[in-house]
Amino acid sequence: MICESDKLEDYLLELEEVNYSDLLIREKAEELFNTSQTEVEKTKVAFEFVRDEIAHSWDIQGKHVTCTASEVLEQKEGICYAKSNLLASLLRSQGIPTGFCYQRLMLFDTPEGGYCIHALNAVYLSSLNRWIRVDARGNKKGVEAEFSLDEEKLAFSVNEELDEKDYPVIFVKPNIKTMTVLKQSTNVIDMYKNKLPEFL
Repeated sequence: MICESDKLEDYLLELEEVNYSDLLIREKAEELFNTSQTEVEKTKVAFEFVRDEIAHSWDIQGKHVTCTASEVLEQKEGICYAKSNLLASLLRSQGIPTGFCYQRLMLFDTPEGGYCIHALNAVYLSSLNRWIRVDARGNKKGVEAEFSLDEEKLAFSVNEELDEKDYPVIFVKPNIKTMTVLKQSTNVIDMYKNKLPEFL
């Protein structure tokens, strides 16, 4: 993996979408975390909360297009772009550097169904002196992402022969194309079917 910035503090920045000073985020952080937890334990707790307790909007045929971390938490739903904002917000609030990673995937399992950019997170664990990637998209039949220090257990594997791609960069900020589509959309289902970007 390639870091966009060589400064770990850049991966702690508060952003419009990663708004960890928001009261909702602060309250959830107090609920999830305590001072006795290690950074690895905090990362696992936050990942599993976002993966399991925040619904993926497509899976539930949701009603709300969410973008900022606080919106995702309030509505308890979001697509991967939004859920990655919430996970980054929770971990950055604890001083754990967290970035954004992307894959280009088939949207509906065949090239004919089109492609989309998929978002996940990378987390720097100082005790291990390395980054790990986690995907809090939300599990369902055929999708089993887990928190693992031994090997990546992401939601999706990439098939390069079918023009899918695993982007190696760990970005400081969420991709502007992904954020723009969230901010300009009001219908989750239409957005997911027709408006997701195909390339970074």
